[in-house]
Amino acid sequence: MTTNGEAPVILWFRRDLRLADNPALSHAQASGRPIVPIYILDEGSAVRPMGGASRWWLDKSLRALSASIAGRGGRLILRRGDSEAVLRHLIEQTGATCVLMNRLFEPDAWASDADVAHALQAEGVEVKGFNGALLARPGSVLNGSGGPYKVFTPFMKALRAQAEAPPPLPAPDDLSGAPGVGSDDLDDWGLHPTRPDWSRGFPDEPGEAGAVATLARFLSGGLTTYAVDRDRPDRPGTSRLSPALHFGEISPWRIWTAAYDAASSGKVPAAQADKLTSELIWRDFSAHLLHHFPTLPDKAFRPEYDAMDWRNDDAGFEAWTRGRTGYPIVDAGMRELWTTGIMHNRVRMIVASFLIKHLLIDWRRGEAWFWDTLVDADLAQNSQNWQWVAGSGADASPWFRIFNPITQGQKFDPDGRYVKRWVPELAKVPASLVHAPWTAPHEVLRDAGVSLGKTYPRPLVDHAEARARALAALKAIRSDGEAYPDD
Repeated sequence: MTTNGEAPVILWFRRDLRLADNPALSHAQASGRPIVPIYILDEGSAVRPMGGASRWWLDKSLRALSASIAGRGGRLILRRGDSEAVLRHLIEQTGATCVLMNRLFEPDAWASDADVAHALQAEGVEVKGFNGALLARPGSVLNGSGGPYKVFTPFMKALRAQAEAPPPLPAPDDLSGAPGVGSDDLDDWGLHPTRPDWSRGFPDEPGEAGAVATLARFLSGGLTTYAVDRDRPDRPGTSRLSPALHFGEISPWRIWTAAYDAASSGKVPAAQADKLTSELIWRDFSAHLLHHFPTLPDKAFRPEYDAMDWRNDDAGFEAWTRGRTGYPIVDAGMRELWTTGIMHNRVRMIVASFLIKHLLIDWRRGEAWFWDTLVDADLAQNSQNWQWVAGSGADASPWFRIFNPITQGQKFDPDGRYVKRWVPELAKVPASLVHAPWTAPHEVLRDAGVSLGKTYPRPLVDHAEARARALAALKAIRSDGEAYPDD
């Protein structure tokens, strides 16, 4: 089937759920041929299946993309199944001779894409892939020896040295003219949870328009003090753009350009734009590492850490997931995650450190929990960040850097606002005591309505004892037999 004598182009949406700044879409437009947009839910491939929270975000993002395409006279085709089989069927239905897509760079997805491309090209179908997700395509930022960087700062300098923002690509005005073919009903995919619907506290932000609005709000206020406030869970100091970046609702270059435009106009200090873009580069660094080192989600980057004697503590793990550890800043973070699908950046480090070093539970269990519960769950970022905390990753925080959840709470949530929001049973405890309520006098707890062990748990472990145990575990796997002191 062709339209006006021209074979259409299949535009295969992946994690690029936007119309503006979309390289594959721009190339499809430039062809002058009708565009058949499709999203394929392929759950049987080697690619790691999405967690529940990510599926929720995908559901809303696809609805937003579908509405945007419909508003331009087109239709987003939804199909579920093996990607190659679905594309073959669509090619047969439409007579398309070209498939355009923005690439995924995780190892399994990269290999799967290559297999699909080779199979279709062997039958005369043109297949082209583009980079619509990262500042730099993996393999384009290499060290002096021609290998991948394993340390962030030189990677950042190298990327900045070659960074050149591409020109913005506007969303098309017209996506009509494609042949009509059948589509799945998104409701039938069951991406939104039911029985129970645990997503009622999730943010109402998915979609390209939501991402653009989130960026605008951040630029109008949060970027001014970003370097400091991004560490304060009691303040709205983060961009909240990570899920939009993961699902490709906004381009990292759009954020980069907007930040430096704000700096050049004098609206924000240049140092704040530098800090924000360094976080975008860290995202790239994680993606590049995973692309070059595909075992990152499963094995320690530093192999000696796979000899760590992890504890099989199911009760401790369950208490951590439920926000019942007895350490308020940890519990607040875990409850925020369960309620909203989001957790503040600083608190992510605190809760990860607690699981790994206070409880001596394998970082992979924590990574899997985050994968299922975060709306911004990203394989490269999730794996790299958990290994960073565990001391086993590339350019990682050393194992002996053991976050003290009490002092971390006091420093970054000094008035206890964050804790009291997510751990309301401590709402009446004075701020000076809220991060260590077990130290409060009996009458203070009584007046606050807190009964330790009943209304709020006692600490699972003593910090000093847990720290000593963690350092002993490190000493046991070090070849020189010595453990580092705390920093």
